[in-house]
Amino acid sequence: MIKTNAYEVIGDKNPLQDLVVKINHFLRRLWQEKRVTQKHVEEMSVDPVTAELAHLYFLPKAHKPNTPLRPIVAGIKSPPMQISKFLDRHLRPLFDAMAKGSSITGGIYLVERLRKWAQFKLTNDTIFVTIDVSDLYTMVPQKGGLEAIRKMLEMLK
Repeated sequence: MIKTNAYEVIGDKNPLQDLVVKINHFLRRLWQEKRVTQKHVEEMSVDPVTAELAHLYFLPKAHKPNTPLRPIVAGIKSPPMQISKFLDRHLRPLFDAMAKGSSITGGIYLVERLRKWAQFKLTNDTIFVTIDVSDLYTMVPQKGGLEAIRKMLEMLK
């Protein structure tokens, strides 16, 4: 967290109302410019009554030396959540289709893939590599993430 400067202490400030107003205003502008439908605006709008600021808490990584803490951001009711859900609902099927051949999403899929590879690709000198990326989500710059989405959409044309 310190490495990425992804979070900021807000102290006594409460930016919730301002965030709600900005997001809803932005969505209305997109609708006025005919870039989204009224239904889309309704799906992504923020309810000022139920919205909450995201908050940070920590869980111990008991399996690691010195028991470091894993930061968790609880943002299920945060203002941008509806937009995130909307984007995930529309982009997830495209991403899943692209990543299907190269992603392993769980233990059972790993076993299935190993069995398949063992039939014709694995040799005695085959090396498997795993990567543990620290601060994964906060290490990806926003512009880089948007560029990756743009490239993915271009590839799927």
